[in-house]
Amino acid sequence: MRLLLIEDDAILGAGLRDCLAADGHVVDWCQRLLQTALLKNEPYDALLVDWQLPDGSGLDWIRAYRQHDDHTAILLLTARDLLHDRVQGLDAGADDYLVKPFAPEELAARIRAVRRRTAGMAQARVTLGSVALDLTQRCAYIDGARTELTTREWAITEALALRPGRLVCKRELEALVLGLEGDVASNSLEVHVSNIRRKLGRHCIETVRGMGYRLTT
Repeated sequence: MRLLLIEDDAILGAGLRDCLAADGHVVDWCQRLLQTALLKNEPYDALLVDWQLPDGSGLDWIRAYRQHDDHTAILLLTARDLLHDRVQGLDAGADDYLVKPFAPEELAARIRAVRRRTAGMAQARVTLGSVALDLTQRCAYIDGARTELTTREWAITEALALRPGRLVCKRELEALVLGLEGDVASNSLEVHVSNIRRKLGRHCIETVRGMGYRLTT
């Protein structure tokens, strides 16, 4: 998944970024709310927002964000642990609330859970005929036998699986998989999609010429 982390603490932010990247995610990290203005048109699977930031309130930022986006998953990360704070954070538009300090494994699990909910998915398993995608274990199976995908191949498959039935344009898919380092002039996306089809079957990913890709269920 592609994640936006808004956290001003340099040590905590770097640690979260590295842990989430090691878990296979693409992470863009901002230490100030002002920096997010440069990313307002970028697609994300989830936003991880600290409450108290040097240049404003993460809670106010979430409220403003929800005025133009009502589906991206948002997790509020804060040391504020009173019941009133939790209620206020969730009512402001956060989908989940995590109190510091927390284990990186719990954060990763909560990201997966809240992203499934925002995608309207009751389970962490997507079935495409004889192919099953396990979004928790981040792996694919054909007739029950595990099929190995590279990190990039899985990222593409996961991005499409989390947008069930939706056509995802090439630019958005590249941004979700590569983040800010994506090369729009490259044909690497087509190469990876071709490899996924070779491993999982051509029926799994549909190409709409000139428009994009979608997972076929």
